Amino acid sequence: MKENIVVKAKDMFLKFGFKSITMDDIACEMGISKKTIYKYFSNKELLIEESTQLVHKEVIEIIDSIVTKKFNAIEENFQIRRMFKEMFKYSETSPVYQLKKHYPEVYQKVVGYQIEICQGCFRDNIFKGISEGLYLETIDVENYVKFYYTLIFSISENTVLEKEASKLEYKALEYHIRAMATPAGIIELEKQLQNINN
Repeated sequence: MKENIVVKAKDMFLKFGFKSITMDDIACEMGISKKTIYKYFSNKELLIEESTQLVHKEVIEIIDSIVTKKFNAIEENFQIRRMFKEMFKYSETSPVYQLKKHYPEVYQKVVGYQIEICQGCFRDNIFKGISEGLYLETIDVENYVKFYYTLIFSISENTVLEKEASKLEYKALEYHIRAMATPAGIIELEKQLQNINN
C-alpha cells in the first residue's frame, strides 16, 4: 500500500504541482481514507520526499537504458533531453522550481543526490564524446561538467513554466555541445537539431 501511495502521489505531484495537491486529493483519487496515508506518512513533506526519490530512481533507470543503446555521445544527450521532456510533459510548472519555492527543506535534501547523478552522467558523456572524436580532447572536463550542471539547474530552478524550461534546456544543451564539439561533432549536432525542429 505504501508503494502504491508513493506512485500515485508522484504522478499527481508532477501533473498538478507539489503545492496544489493535498493528502485529501491523493486519498480521494486512490479511493482510500486520508488516515491510511497518514499511517505511512506523518506529513506531506515526507510523501513529497519519497515521491522525488522515486522520480530519481526512474530517471536513473531511463538514463541507463538510453546509455545501453549505444548512441553516439551527442545523440545520447538529445535522447536524454527528450526523455525529460516526455517525463514532465503534463507538468504545468517546473517540478524543481516548485520544490525550491514551496518545500525548500525537501529541495535541499534531494538536490545533493541530483547533483551526484547529473554530474556523473555529464562526465561519462563527455569522456564518451572525446573517445568518439565528437568532442575536443583539450577540454577541461570537470569545469565543463560544472558549467553545464549550473546552466541546466539555474533554468529548472528559476523558470516557472515547464514548457519554457524545456525549451531553454534544449538551448543550453546546444550551447554546451557547441563549446566542446570537433568539426565532426558540429555535423552531428546539426543533425540532432534538425530532428528537434522537424
